[in-house]
Amino acid sequence: MNDTLIRTSALAAVLAGGIVFAAGAAQDKLVLDGSTTVGPIAKAFAEHLMRQDPAINITVSESGSGNGAKALLNGTCDIANLSRHLKGAEKEAMEAKGLKPVAHVAAYDALPVVVHPSNKVGDLTIEQIRDIYTGKIANWRDVGGFDKPIVVISRDTNSGTYETFAELVLGKDGKVAKTAEYAGSNGAIRQRVQKTEGAIGYVGIGFIDDTVKVVKVNGVAPSVETALDKTYPINRELFMFTNGEPAAGSLAAKFLGLITSREGAAMVEEIGFVPVPAKK
Repeated sequence: MNDTLIRTSALAAVLAGGIVFAAGAAQDKLVLDGSTTVGPIAKAFAEHLMRQDPAINITVSESGSGNGAKALLNGTCDIANLSRHLKGAEKEAMEAKGLKPVAHVAAYDALPVVVHPSNKVGDLTIEQIRDIYTGKIANWRDVGGFDKPIVVISRDTNSGTYETFAELVLGKDGKVAKTAEYAGSNGAIRQRVQKTEGAIGYVGIGFIDDTVKVVKVNGVAPSVETALDKTYPINRELFMFTNGEPAAGSLAAKFLGLITSREGAAMVEEIGFVPVPAKK
C-alpha cells in the first residue's frame, strides 16, 4: 500500500508548480491514516486547506482501514480513514484506553464489479459473484461468457473494501478461493483487470474508467443514484473517525467541516464518490 505525504509552503508551491510537499515549520498540523479508498478525498481536502493557509501541515497516509484504526488507537493519527465501520473489537480496544471514537460519514460509495472490456458478460447475480470468488464457478462459460478460466482478483484482507465485499457478497462463511490474487489498492485491481482478459475484480466507484467494463449486479448498475437509494446491492459509507468531537475552530474541525460544505461536496463528486448532502 502507498503512503502519501502531503505538505505545503508558499515557496514550495512556486518551485514545484503544482501540488507541493512541504517545507518549513507549520503553525498547525493534522495527521490522517487509513483507507486507500478514502485517501483521495482526504488528500483533496488537505490540499484545499493548505492552499488557503500555507502555514498548516497535513499528512495523509494510506496504510489500509485496519491500520488506520490502529493508528487512532495508538495516538499516531488525528483522523482515521476507514472504508467500513469500526469492528466491535476495535471499538472495544479504543474504549478500554479511554478513547471515544466518533464516526463522520465522509461520502457514500458503491463497489462496482469490473471485468476486462472484451468480456461479453454484462450482468451477474450476487450468488454468481459469490460462487466465482469462492471458486465454485471457475470458467466464464458457466455464466454466459467465453470459454476462459476466471482470474479472481481481490483486495488484501486488511482492506475495508475487502471487508465490505466479504460481508455483502461472500457472507459469514464465504472464503475467497485459494487461487485468488490479492491487490493492495483499488488502482492495482483496475490495472490487473484491464490487462487480463479472464479477470474479475471490485473497486470503489471513484476508480472506474473506460479501461475496464462494469457489470450490473442483480440487474442494477452502480451509480450515484443507486448508491444513495441503496438499490445497488454492494454499497457502503466511507468514514473518517476521530477521538471525540474535534474542538470548535480546530484544524480537525475545519477539515471535517468540508464534508458537508459545497466545496467539499464538489471535491468528493469530482473524485467519483457520492457526496454527503451539503449544508445550505
